Amino acid sequence: MLTIHQLSLTYTDGKQALRDINLQLPSGMVGLLGPNGAGKSSLMRTLACLQTPDKGAIKFGNIDVLKDPMALRQQLGYLPQYFGVYPHMSCYALLQHMAILKGINDKAQLKKQISALLELTNLASVANKSVATFSGGMRQRFGIAQALLGDPSLLIMDEPTAGLDPAERQRLHALLVSISQDKLILLSTHIVEDVENLCPFVALINEGQIVESGAVQNLLTHLQGRVWQSSVRPSEVHHILSESYRFGLPLYRIMAHQQPCAEAVLVEANLQDRYFYELSQKGDANVTD
Repeated sequence: MLTIHQLSLTYTDGKQALRDINLQLPSGMVGLLGPNGAGKSSLMRTLACLQTPDKGAIKFGNIDVLKDPMALRQQLGYLPQYFGVYPHMSCYALLQHMAILKGINDKAQLKKQISALLELTNLASVANKSVATFSGGMRQRFGIAQALLGDPSLLIMDEPTAGLDPAERQRLHALLVSISQDKLILLSTHIVEDVENLCPFVALINEGQIVESGAVQNLLTHLQGRVWQSSVRPSEVHHILSESYRFGLPLYRIMAHQQPCAEAVLVEANLQDRYFYELSQKGDANVTD
């Protein structure tokens, strides 16, 4: 379990990125969901021991992370939102280099693990090509492979599906679910669908604060029986959760105790409804999907 207590972070320009974050995250897949600029990456970098908070405490199992960051790094896999590579090293050679840095020195074990990861991330056929020549999706899959080196017990992934096509995204989802049984995988994203599909537990973050956290089903209880869907915008003032389009036609998700218009039908609340509800509570109403 990862426990975060009263964590705050202010950058040198005076921007407060994190404000008194309190979280208890269980093992398995956990989603950190929020809009761009909400503080997701700041929290990820702090948890990965890449920056020091102003105050607070972080514990992973028996490890006091801020006092002993090296102990956490030995159990950590980290995929940042953006990462660089050595321009002239092949995919295999770069994974080999990173494995040695992570303390994997047994040659047989190293070869076996890298081969398995190349298969898992669908990179086996390009193992000898330079990562610098990879497409965005291929480079992202390489990032996932390096994060999994050493079989970490804590895996932090910042926007891992960025640049992946639908097939690659589906393959990554299957991989994450398959390896999440005995580790904590913290998935940071602004893609609500990814979190709803993968994560039984979620934390919603906005403006550097955790606005809600818990089991996904519990977060939806507040909205059940109050979410309507309509192809027509209600004439009266109602709480419109989101406006989107399907086949070029408008689609409205509306929160109301009673039917807001004749065209509206009651639908099951989903995580995206709760996400937009929390954004509107912070003054970001009329956010479109």
